[in-house]
Parts: sequence; C-alpha cells; structure tokens
Amino acid sequence: MIWKLLLTAAVILGAYGVIRARIRSDRVARGLEPPRPPLLPPGVMRLAVSAVLTLMVLGSALHLYTGWRHAREVVLVQVVNANTGQITAFEVRRGSVEGRRFQTIDGREIRLADVERMIVLPKPRPE
Repeated sequence: MIWKLLLTAAVILGAYGVIRARIRSDRVARGLEPPRPPLLPPGVMRLAVSAVLTLMVLGSALHLYTGWRHAREVVLVQVVNANTGQITAFEVRRGSVEGRRFQTIDGREIRLADVERMIVLPKPRPE
C-alpha cells in the first residue's frame, strides 16, 4: 500500500516539476527572466536516465521471474473432511490453487465441498 502512495506522490511531484519548467521556459522566452545553465550536462543526464530505465526493467523482470517461480512451486495440499476427519493429500502447483478448487500435477481438477477444508503445506524434500 505504501508503494502506491509513494508512486502517486512521485507522479504529482513530476507533474509539478514539468509545469514549473514550462512556466519558467515561457518567462525566459518572453525575456522576463535570464536563462540558467543546466544542472547536469546532457550526456550525464542521458546516462542517468538510461541507468534508471535499466534498473526498472531489471527490477520488473526479476519480479515477474520470482512470481512465476513461486507459482510453479510444488506444494502438498491436504483436503480434510470436517465431518469424518478423513485427510486426502494431493501434489499441486501453488499457482493452480484458486479459492476452493485446484488442479493436481497429474491434471485432475478438485473442487472442495462445503464440509471440506484445505491445508497448503510445503512439499517435504527427500533427504
């Protein structure tokens, strides 16, 4: 949630900066204000923008990859019948669990009844 607020604040600050720059350039064009030299040379600015864009693309790619890997992780799903206490175990990919239904690794689609509960456990690793 904090990231959404920070992104909104960054967009507002960016828009404010653009509007100020346009007003300033208009005043300079009219001769009301003397021009200022740029804070950073154009080459340095271009390098900084390229670095930020590269960092954003790499961060997005890393986020997508970790999400994909997390969804592909095999977990153990135990379905517990609340009336009888019977437990049935299935191996499932984490991304295929959707609410009260899931698809097993071997392709079976399981839908839980109202009296059944689902427990998602990490798959035990062989030692």
